[in-house]
Amino acid sequence: MPPLESWRRFALDMTNSVRCWWRHGIFYQIYPRSFQDSNADGVGDIAGIIERLPYLLALGIDAIWLSPVFLSPMADFGYDISDYTGIDPVFGTMEDFDALIKAAHQSGLKIILDLVPNHTSDQHPWFVESRGSRDNPKREWYIWHDQGPNGRPPNNWLSEFGGSAWEYDPATRQYYYHAFLAQQPDLNWRNPAVRQAIQNVMRFWLGKGVDGFRVDVIWHTHQGFGISRQPAQSGFSFRSAPASTSSAPAHNRSG
Repeated sequence: MPPLESWRRFALDMTNSVRCWWRHGIFYQIYPRSFQDSNADGVGDIAGIIERLPYLLALGIDAIWLSPVFLSPMADFGYDISDYTGIDPVFGTMEDFDALIKAAHQSGLKIILDLVPNHTSDQHPWFVESRGSRDNPKREWYIWHDQGPNGRPPNNWLSEFGGSAWEYDPATRQYYYHAFLAQQPDLNWRNPAVRQAIQNVMRFWLGKGVDGFRVDVIWHTHQGFGISRQPAQSGFSFRSAPASTSSAPAHNRSG
């Protein structure tokens, strides 16, 4: 089944089972790190959000859109996920999350999570397995390709954050694709096992009581995977492009 059709069928199941409140609801996005710090450690947390629910109610909103709180090395401030079903300790515990869901629902507010299905952290167990060897069962969960001429990247695709979108893995002597940071390898959405795994993640959180998802950079999951070159970019060459980037720029992911 094509990736977008898989999404459509999953979304249809959701809209058939619940009232489409989200079409007209008022959402308030919370970036937890900078919202409310409940324990004076300098980082906002889930307990802080619970403290601020009366304020949010006073605004007249219908739902909270919660930016990623999943386990992450924080190379991209939470958008590099190493465990889709765990809460990063910097934000609290799963018990804190359960308490937030309960308190929000008792207040009449809904919670949607920021889902990041396009890529994982390079520390996610899926990718650790994938880069273990070329014949690892998880190899096809990511986008790997042989080197281009003279050991260069397979083509001239660029990362959204600058430089080549390909990172070389010396152990297996292939490149993997990353639309964002090198620490954020793209999942291979042509693989049915990947689609099933992400849908299982969604079912896990729906089972926890979340009311839906805002899906991050969904268009990247359906890009063409042929290795054709893109039109030349002025001032760019692979010779000058960094092999990887360790910076973690703040960014606005619309959509």
